[in-house]
Order: sequence, then structure tokens, then C-alpha cells
Amino acid sequence: MKNDNTIRVLKIEQGKMPYEKEMVNDLEGIQKEVEGLFECVYLRDGCIAVVNEEGKLNGMELNRRIGNDIIAGPFFICGDSDEGEFVSLTNDQLDKYMADFKDAPEFTGDEPEAQPRMTFINFRF
Repeated sequence: MKNDNTIRVLKIEQGKMPYEKEMVNDLEGIQKEVEGLFECVYLRDGCIAVVNEEGKLNGMELNRRIGNDIIAGPFFICGDSDEGEFVSLTNDQLDKYMADFKDAPEFTGDEPEAQPRMTFINFRF
């Protein structure tokens, strides 16, 4: 019997081809997939890359480039509903991201994007 709280995602792990996966769509399930705390990286087409927010700080292996950054640790891509909920990828989205992330690049660790960074914002009232 299928759990009503599962979604179809594309899982992307270091050094491996991306693969389709059913995952439990709750806090515990999400943290299990990224091996820790998570953050959302919004992609241009309305999909979301859910990544480990402390991957670089924890020394996780560098995985893939997204935009101007390198993601450390495993991550997954899912859809986004109008209500801001994680939802299953469509077949077209799955095919697109499978092709986009099929190559598993090797990183030296010396790339500027591979270094942990934090941005602090100060507000004056």
C-alpha cells in the first residue's frame, strides 16, 4: 500500500547518476534524504533543489553545481505547489533534471564556490 505522504523526486548523490525515488514527504523523510538539516534552492522552472544546509561546513563531499554554487552532500529535486508544498515531479521535469545532472563532475576542493560562506545582514532601526 502506498503511503499518501510520499512524493516522487530525483535523488542526486556524489559520483552517481541521478535516479527517481519515492520519499516520505515530512521533516524526518526530508532530513534523511539530505543527511541533515536542509534548505531549499529555488530553480528557474518552479522546481526546488533540497540540499543539506551545512554540507560544506560539515565537510561533505562536493556533488554538483547549481548556478554559481557547488552543492555538498546528497540532495533531491522536487516540485513546488501553489501553496508552497513539496510535490512530485512530472515526467517532463524528471527527464529534464535527469539530463541536467547526469554528469558527476570531479571537484578539487579548491574552487571558490566550494568554500563555506555565510552572509550576515544587519538592520538599523
